[in-house]
Amino acid sequence: MGILDGKKILVAGVTMDSSIGFATAKIAQEQGATVLISNFGRALSITKRIAKRLPVEPPVLELDVTDPDHLAGLADQVREHVDGLDGVVHSIAYGNPATLLGQNFLEGPWEDVAQAVQVSAYSLAGLARATKPLLHEGSSVVGLTFDATVAWPAYDWMGVAKAGLESTARYLARDLGKEGIRVNLVSAGPLKTLAAKAIPGFSDLEEMWGTRAPLGWDNTDQEPTAKAVCALMSDFFPATTGEIVHVDGGFHAMGA
Repeated sequence: MGILDGKKILVAGVTMDSSIGFATAKIAQEQGATVLISNFGRALSITKRIAKRLPVEPPVLELDVTDPDHLAGLADQVREHVDGLDGVVHSIAYGNPATLLGQNFLEGPWEDVAQAVQVSAYSLAGLARATKPLLHEGSSVVGLTFDATVAWPAYDWMGVAKAGLESTARYLARDLGKEGIRVNLVSAGPLKTLAAKAIPGFSDLEEMWGTRAPLGWDNTDQEPTAKAVCALMSDFFPATTGEIVHVDGGFHAMGA
């Protein structure tokens, strides 16, 4: 019997099997959950192929979190497979690597910044709003961040978007708490995901973790992060909301 036994989970934003979203879906299934995953556009066909690599092939929903019609129809899509949700995972972020990342902060155009904030931060509120009819007291919403309390090499405007995500999570925790719905984030160390590969200079971050994380850090292992996400969706954190749980080998707690 797993910690998610009998629970129904939507993992929004699964593309490659190297993603945190995929690892979360896998661990959730292993812990007894019924899992649904989502993607959209050209990536949807990739997600459908990748879904076959999970222990149980899950339903794959089409969801573009920037499309109001997709959000409006999400609850009905979910109800085609399950009668409600116990957990929602927001594994969604995007920033144009050519204009927003790689030590070119002062030149970031507003149009691209606005897109990054919409996809990476505002979408958490949109996803929570769209799934709220399916949630209940004890349900959990969990998102993924990269510590936005400091300025990182190369991360630039995505750091600003993640700061927006972290603030959004706190306000959602405030507003959804009255209904017993928890909202938390997991802050992972740098991982070799598809998104990370698009960040110019990302190797600088990886090198820092290799020397300063007291527990060490394997940037190819998504499982520790996925386990933290699943733990927050379980019943083992009934009074925790508005929190950011660091899964970074302890890097965040160290000085220079």
